[in-house]
Amino acid sequence: MLAPLGLALLVGTIAYTLANYKMVTVMGDSMRPTYRQGDRLFMERIDPSEIHRGDVLLIEAPEHSPLGPMLRRVIGMGGDHVAGEGNRVSVNGKPVDEPYATDSEENPAVGPYDVTVPDGRLFLLGDHRDNSNDSRFHLSEQSGSVGASGVQGRVLEDSTVPMVLATLGGLGIVLTLAGIGGYAVRRRTRRSLPSAWA
Repeated sequence: MLAPLGLALLVGTIAYTLANYKMVTVMGDSMRPTYRQGDRLFMERIDPSEIHRGDVLLIEAPEHSPLGPMLRRVIGMGGDHVAGEGNRVSVNGKPVDEPYATDSEENPAVGPYDVTVPDGRLFLLGDHRDNSNDSRFHLSEQSGSVGASGVQGRVLEDSTVPMVLATLGGLGIVLTLAGIGGYAVRRRTRRSLPSAWA
């Protein structure tokens, strides 16, 4: 009884995890110091309607990054007015508090910008502003935005979900092994019982 239950739990957990989550390895420095090259991140697959400002997304945006998906932070969404100068950013007239962006206030490579994000699109910046190919460098293409439909996942900051999934998978393994072990013991016991004629 335990083995089928454990196997069902294990297979169900694996199937659920593969359908809703993925692991990625950070390949560049655009998100330092928040995420460094080589970091392994647990991503949840989300619908564009679930995106919020401040989310860190893995997004397919060939117009910005032809080499593959990029990891960037959402600053503005469809309809937002985004303005910036150097590394200071405001959204809809309010300065954005960005403790994760630790670069200098002035970046000579970036001029001032003032854009409205088109519907269904996102204005994205890297946390390492002095070394990030992001929306600021593509302002002539739909205000530097990328399509929200290209989102492949959002970084899970909370470790609760991975821990729960690992626990459920581990429990499935334990129940499966316990069930198999119990079956083997019962079989051995039956074989060793003496026979008697009535």
